[in-house]
Amino acid sequence: MRNFWQLIIEWIPAFVIVISLIFAWEIGVWIWDVPDWLLPPPSAIGYTLYDRADLLAGHTIVTLEEVIIGFLIAVSFGFLLASCIVLSNMMEKALYPIVIASQTVPIIVIAPMLLVWIGYGLAPKIIVVALISFFPVVVNTVDGMKSVDPDLLRLMKTMGASKLSFYLKIQLPTSMPYLFSGLRVAIAVSVIGAVIGEWVGSSQGLGYLMIRSKPQFQTELVFASIAILSTMGVVLFASIVILERLALPWHRGQKQ
Repeated sequence: MRNFWQLIIEWIPAFVIVISLIFAWEIGVWIWDVPDWLLPPPSAIGYTLYDRADLLAGHTIVTLEEVIIGFLIAVSFGFLLASCIVLSNMMEKALYPIVIASQTVPIIVIAPMLLVWIGYGLAPKIIVVALISFFPVVVNTVDGMKSVDPDLLRLMKTMGASKLSFYLKIQLPTSMPYLFSGLRVAIAVSVIGAVIGEWVGSSQGLGYLMIRSKPQFQTELVFASIAILSTMGVVLFASIVILERLALPWHRGQKQ
């Protein structure tokens, strides 16, 4: 209970800033008489969230499904790739430059080709989410596994430990805080990846709803979708933080 109230107190400054910005936005739109189609006030966005809840909920479920599945694929593939890179010098020389080079290709260029190759549906969006999310998982995990004290490596070799044993008993536990750092970044950008995939071509999802609503000047619906996406990102990020605290209580004690 003490930790819960401590967490609430830590979030009070951010909460006050957000409420202040929303209040200033509402007052500013009213003072300058800005039309709703140009910039709707927060009250109009809140009403849209209530009035169009069924429509928004359906598209939210689709986007959330894309985010979660793509993120899980990115974590699985990224962790496996990072392990291969660390365990094999040949794999590191062969794969790591490709991993780095893959990030130089804009994801917005790849997304349309996925529609050509795979077609419409969830699959292209999931692939986009996985592609945009796996990089921080790989890089952070590799850095974590390589951050082991060299003296500890020499000690393990002196005791006759195999490379696999060193990986399982030393490198893997050491990399966990780094892995969760990568997961926090990955889960945040995965929401962006899902929206990009939906913008390129889809018939469902919050990204699709934004694209459809904008030409019709339904700006309240666009902002309502943005509000849901922002909330989704924050909740997913917080979930990773909670999971880290449960999985690595010893690391949390070190940070304190």
